[in-house]
Amino acid sequence: MSETTRPAGESRSDPDGGHLERSRRVWNWWSDHYERSESDYEPMRETTVRYLDLEPGDAVLDIGCGPGVNFELLREAVGPEGRIVAIDYSPKMVDRARKRVTERGWENVEVRRADATRADLEPSAYDAAIATLSLSVMPSPEEAVERVCDALVPGGRFAVFDIRRVPSGPLRIVNPLLARALHLVANWNVDSNVTTAVERTFGDCDVVETYFAGVNYTAVATRRPAE
Repeated sequence: MSETTRPAGESRSDPDGGHLERSRRVWNWWSDHYERSESDYEPMRETTVRYLDLEPGDAVLDIGCGPGVNFELLREAVGPEGRIVAIDYSPKMVDRARKRVTERGWENVEVRRADATRADLEPSAYDAAIATLSLSVMPSPEEAVERVCDALVPGGRFAVFDIRRVPSGPLRIVNPLLARALHLVANWNVDSNVTTAVERTFGDCDVVETYFAGVNYTAVATRRPAE
Protein backbone atom coordinates (compact mmCIF):
# COMPACT_ATOMS: atom_id res chain seq x y z
CA MET A 1 0.00 0.00 0.00
CA SER A 2 1.43 3.40 -0.95
CA GLU A 3 1.87 6.22 1.56
CA THR A 4 -0.85 8.23 -0.14
CA THR A 5 -3.43 5.46 0.17
CA ARG A 6 -5.92 6.21 2.96
CA PRO A 7 -5.98 3.31 5.47
CA ALA A 8 -9.17 1.58 6.44
CA GLY A 9 -11.31 3.58 8.85
CA GLU A 10 -9.67 6.96 8.32
CA SER A 11 -12.13 9.77 7.74
CA ARG A 12 -11.50 12.36 5.04
CA SER A 13 -12.79 15.02 7.44
CA ASP A 14 -10.62 13.78 10.29
CA PRO A 15 -10.28 16.65 12.80
CA ASP A 16 -7.00 15.16 14.03
CA GLY A 17 -5.56 14.83 10.54
CA GLY A 18 -2.65 17.09 11.41
CA HIS A 19 -1.57 14.84 14.24
CA LEU A 20 -2.02 11.73 12.12
CA GLU A 21 -0.05 13.18 9.22
CA ARG A 22 2.81 14.17 11.50
CA SER A 23 2.73 10.69 13.08
CA ARG A 24 3.02 9.16 9.64
CA ARG A 25 6.09 11.26 8.86
CA VAL A 26 7.73 10.77 12.26
CA TRP A 27 7.20 7.02 12.46
CA ASN A 28 8.11 6.46 8.83
CA TRP A 29 11.47 8.00 9.76
CA TRP A 30 11.74 5.90 12.92
CA SER A 31 11.12 2.74 10.88
CA ASP A 32 14.74 2.97 9.71
CA HIS A 33 16.11 3.56 13.21
CA TYR A 34 13.86 1.61 15.56
CA GLU A 35 16.47 -1.04 16.31
CA ARG A 36 18.23 1.53 18.50
CA SER A 37 15.44 1.31 21.06
CA GLU A 38 14.12 -2.19 20.35
CA SER A 39 16.71 -3.96 22.52
CA ASP A 40 16.59 -1.31 25.27
CA TYR A 41 12.88 -1.88 25.86
CA GLU A 42 12.85 -5.64 25.32
CA PRO A 43 12.75 -6.57 29.05
CA MET A 44 9.78 -4.23 29.58
CA ARG A 45 7.95 -5.64 26.58
CA GLU A 46 8.57 -9.19 27.83
CA THR A 47 7.10 -8.24 31.20
CA THR A 48 4.08 -6.64 29.56
CA VAL A 49 3.38 -9.75 27.47
CA ARG A 50 3.57 -11.94 30.58
CA TYR A 51 0.79 -9.92 32.21
CA LEU A 52 -1.55 -11.00 29.41
CA ASP A 53 -1.55 -14.58 30.74
CA LEU A 54 -1.75 -15.92 27.20
CA GLU A 55 -2.45 -19.55 26.41
CA PRO A 56 -1.85 -21.62 23.27
CA GLY A 57 -4.55 -20.94 20.72
CA ASP A 58 -5.39 -17.43 21.95
CA ALA A 59 -6.11 -14.56 19.57
CA VAL A 60 -4.17 -11.36 20.31
CA LEU A 61 -4.46 -7.80 19.04
CA ASP A 62 -1.28 -5.71 18.79
CA ILE A 63 -2.12 -1.99 18.67
CA GLY A 64 0.52 0.27 17.13
CA CYS A 65 2.74 -2.70 16.33
CA GLY A 66 5.58 -0.72 14.73
CA PRO A 67 8.02 -3.05 12.94
CA GLY A 68 6.65 -6.08 14.76
CA VAL A 69 8.85 -6.13 17.84
CA ASN A 70 6.21 -7.97 19.89
CA PHE A 71 5.42 -10.69 17.37
CA GLU A 72 7.96 -13.27 18.49
CA LEU A 73 7.03 -12.88 22.15
CA LEU A 74 3.34 -13.19 21.35
CA ARG A 75 3.83 -16.22 19.11
CA GLU A 76 5.84 -18.00 21.79
CA ALA A 77 2.84 -17.58 24.08
CA VAL A 78 -0.04 -18.44 21.72
CA GLY A 79 1.77 -21.01 19.60
CA PRO A 80 1.24 -21.72 15.90
CA GLU A 81 -2.42 -22.48 16.58
CA GLY A 82 -3.00 -18.97 17.98
CA ARG A 83 -3.63 -15.80 16.00
CA ILE A 84 -2.06 -12.33 16.05
CA VAL A 85 -3.61 -9.32 14.31
CA ALA A 86 -1.45 -6.20 14.36
CA ILE A 87 -2.24 -2.67 13.21
CA ASP A 88 -0.15 0.45 12.67
CA TYR A 89 -0.68 3.76 10.92
CA SER A 90 2.83 4.25 9.48
CA PRO A 91 3.15 2.69 6.00
CA LYS A 92 6.86 2.04 6.44
CA MET A 93 6.35 0.45 9.86
CA VAL A 94 3.69 -1.80 8.32
CA ASP A 95 6.09 -2.74 5.52
CA ARG A 96 8.79 -3.67 8.02
CA ALA A 97 6.34 -5.64 10.16
CA ARG A 98 5.12 -7.57 7.12
CA LYS A 99 8.69 -8.22 6.04
CA ARG A 100 9.46 -9.64 9.49
CA VAL A 101 6.42 -11.92 9.22
CA THR A 102 7.35 -13.10 5.72
CA GLU A 103 11.01 -13.72 6.54
CA ARG A 104 10.08 -15.88 9.53
CA GLY A 105 7.24 -17.68 7.82
CA TRP A 106 4.67 -16.76 10.47
CA GLU A 107 1.39 -17.75 8.86
CA ASN A 108 -0.70 -16.82 11.90
CA VAL A 109 0.34 -13.14 12.03
CA GLU A 110 -1.64 -10.55 10.05
CA VAL A 111 -0.51 -6.92 9.76
CA ARG A 112 -3.01 -4.23 8.78
CA ARG A 113 -2.47 -0.55 8.10
CA ALA A 114 -5.12 1.40 9.99
CA ASP A 115 -5.75 4.30 12.34
CA ALA A 116 -6.29 2.60 15.70
CA THR A 117 -8.88 5.19 16.69
CA ARG A 118 -11.06 4.17 13.74
CA ALA A 119 -9.91 0.65 12.91
CA ASP A 120 -12.59 -1.84 11.92
CA LEU A 121 -12.01 -4.56 14.52
CA GLU A 122 -14.09 -7.69 14.98
CA PRO A 123 -16.18 -7.38 18.17
CA SER A 124 -15.40 -9.82 20.98
CA ALA A 125 -12.88 -11.62 18.76
CA TYR A 126 -9.66 -11.38 20.81
CA ASP A 127 -8.58 -12.99 24.06
CA ALA A 128 -6.05 -10.24 24.76
CA ALA A 129 -4.60 -7.01 23.41
CA ILE A 130 -1.31 -5.21 23.82
CA ALA A 131 -0.07 -1.70 23.07
CA THR A 132 3.60 -0.84 23.55
CA LEU A 133 4.72 2.77 23.25
CA SER A 134 1.83 3.56 20.93
CA LEU A 135 -1.28 4.89 22.69
CA SER A 136 0.40 8.06 23.93
CA VAL A 137 1.31 9.17 20.41
CA MET A 138 -2.21 8.75 19.04
CA PRO A 139 -4.53 11.74 18.52
CA SER A 140 -7.18 10.13 20.75
CA PRO A 141 -6.09 7.33 23.08
CA GLU A 142 -9.67 7.26 24.37
CA GLU A 143 -11.10 6.24 21.00
CA ALA A 144 -8.40 3.63 20.47
CA VAL A 145 -8.99 2.12 23.92
CA GLU A 146 -12.75 1.96 23.31
CA ARG A 147 -12.19 -0.02 20.12
CA VAL A 148 -9.79 -2.35 21.88
CA CYS A 149 -12.30 -2.99 24.65
CA ASP A 150 -15.05 -3.80 22.16
CA ALA A 151 -12.72 -6.20 20.34
CA LEU A 152 -11.92 -8.22 23.48
CA VAL A 153 -13.93 -11.12 24.80
CA PRO A 154 -15.39 -10.62 28.30
CA GLY A 155 -12.54 -11.27 30.70
CA GLY A 156 -9.97 -10.43 28.01
CA ARG A 157 -6.88 -8.58 29.20
CA PHE A 158 -5.36 -5.40 27.82
CA ALA A 159 -1.70 -4.72 28.68
CA VAL A 160 -0.07 -1.36 27.98
CA PHE A 161 3.58 -0.37 28.08
CA ASP A 162 3.93 3.36 27.58
CA ILE A 163 5.52 6.61 28.63
CA ARG A 164 4.24 9.57 30.67
CA ARG A 165 5.38 12.56 32.67
CA VAL A 166 7.18 11.90 35.96
CA PRO A 167 4.21 11.08 38.22
CA SER A 168 5.63 12.18 41.58
CA GLY A 169 8.68 13.44 43.42
CA PRO A 170 11.17 16.25 42.79
CA LEU A 171 11.91 15.07 39.25
CA ARG A 172 8.52 16.44 38.20
CA ILE A 173 10.39 19.67 37.56
CA VAL A 174 11.58 18.20 34.25
CA ASN A 175 8.05 17.39 33.03
CA PRO A 176 7.62 20.44 30.75
CA LEU A 177 10.94 19.69 29.04
CA LEU A 178 10.15 15.97 28.89
CA ALA A 179 6.76 16.58 27.27
CA ARG A 180 8.29 18.92 24.72
CA ALA A 181 11.06 16.47 23.85
CA LEU A 182 8.66 13.54 23.49
CA HIS A 183 6.39 15.57 21.22
CA LEU A 184 9.28 16.56 18.98
CA VAL A 185 10.87 13.12 18.82
CA ALA A 186 7.81 10.84 18.78
CA ASN A 187 4.80 13.11 18.16
CA TRP A 188 3.74 12.39 21.74
CA ASN A 189 0.26 13.70 22.50
CA VAL A 190 0.89 16.20 25.29
CA ASP A 191 -2.81 16.23 26.18
CA SER A 192 -3.13 12.47 26.52
CA ASN A 193 -3.50 10.46 29.69
CA VAL A 194 -3.40 6.82 28.72
CA THR A 195 -4.11 5.29 32.12
CA THR A 196 -7.12 7.56 32.61
CA ALA A 197 -8.43 6.60 29.17
CA VAL A 198 -8.06 2.90 29.98
CA GLU A 199 -9.72 3.26 33.39
CA ARG A 200 -12.70 5.16 31.98
CA THR A 201 -13.37 2.50 29.38
CA PHE A 202 -12.53 -0.67 31.29
CA GLY A 203 -13.50 0.48 34.77
CA ASP A 204 -10.04 -0.35 36.08
CA CYS A 205 -6.41 0.22 35.18
CA ASP A 206 -3.68 -1.19 37.40
CA VAL A 207 -0.15 0.15 36.96
CA VAL A 208 1.72 -3.04 37.77
CA GLU A 209 5.29 -2.05 36.91
CA THR A 210 7.20 1.24 36.71
CA TYR A 211 10.61 2.09 35.27
CA PHE A 212 12.85 5.15 35.14
CA ALA A 213 11.23 7.14 37.97
CA GLY A 214 7.79 6.05 36.78
CA VAL A 215 8.14 7.63 33.34
CA ASN A 216 7.74 4.23 31.70
CA TYR A 217 5.14 1.87 33.07
CA THR A 218 3.16 -1.30 32.43
CA ALA A 219 -0.58 -1.17 33.09
CA VAL A 220 -3.22 -3.89 32.87
CA ALA A 221 -7.00 -3.81 32.50
CA THR A 222 -9.65 -6.49 32.01
CA ARG A 223 -12.87 -6.28 30.03
CA ARG A 224 -15.69 -6.87 32.45
CA PRO A 225 -18.31 -9.53 31.66
CA ALA A 226 -21.62 -8.15 30.44
CA GLU A 227 -24.10 -7.69 33.29
